[in-house]
Amino acid sequence: MRSLLLMVLMMVALPGLARTLTVEAVVSPAWVERAGGAREPLQPGAVLNDGDRVLTGGGARALLRVAEGSAVKLGENAQLRVDRMADRGLAAGRVVSGALDVLQGAFRFTTRIFGSPQARRDINVRIVTVTAGIRGTDVWGKSSPDRDVVCLIEGRIYVQHREQAFTMQDPLSFFIAGRDGSRQPVAPVPEAQLKEWAEETEIAPASGASRSGGTHRLTLAAAADRDTATALAQRLRAEGYPLRLRAYRADGGLRYEAYIAGLATAEDAAALADALRSAGYTPER
Repeated sequence: MRSLLLMVLMMVALPGLARTLTVEAVVSPAWVERAGGAREPLQPGAVLNDGDRVLTGGGARALLRVAEGSAVKLGENAQLRVDRMADRGLAAGRVVSGALDVLQGAFRFTTRIFGSPQARRDINVRIVTVTAGIRGTDVWGKSSPDRDVVCLIEGRIYVQHREQAFTMQDPLSFFIAGRDGSRQPVAPVPEAQLKEWAEETEIAPASGASRSGGTHRLTLAAAADRDTATALAQRLRAEGYPLRLRAYRADGGLRYEAYIAGLATAEDAAALADALRSAGYTPER
């Protein structure tokens, strides 16, 4: 009986066990490829599980939230695979662990977004040829066809590149590993370069972002024909936009609205409308 009670208390105390990594904000187009092979648009509130892969398109961004309060940011044309994420322990002994594989594009791991971290972390970020062991820090990195970059903004990381392992602990320093096996020594990062890199993973104001708790929406179609609205929703969902369908009564009959919900601000809704209009779609508002 005591063991059963302890198990129940642990389940109540650790709701993050099944929600170790969630989506906080997105600038579409972006997708999640589930471990089973299904692909769907990435949207705020989605829970990412082991084996899932996040993909962002041109101009896209994604902000992911780790259970203990740290954040992972992704830039455009990025790919990130989730591996063995877990949230274990209680109170001071709580540890969030796992691995994130950056297969392509820019990322940033930071503890400054969602307040003070609520647990220790033991997370390895693998950037193709380089692995960065993260315990508590702010780090930026990028994987491109010819090289992998790790930039330590604050804190400390443990780096493994092929047979070499070393610690980076000087703030504002970076390391570059060539895909041909070459590597450059750790060096200070120029302020202008850091600013340019950081912008690659930031969600700018009025960029068309949807966020958890976002209250604005954009309607793409309000049609009397359900098939017309469904076809539009399916097409845009395949292109990485999280369209939804809603049936409502108007003028004595049913109409079907295809819309995107959860946009952060009215300016974000307007920016998304402009982007879709440029792509050949005609938002209603």
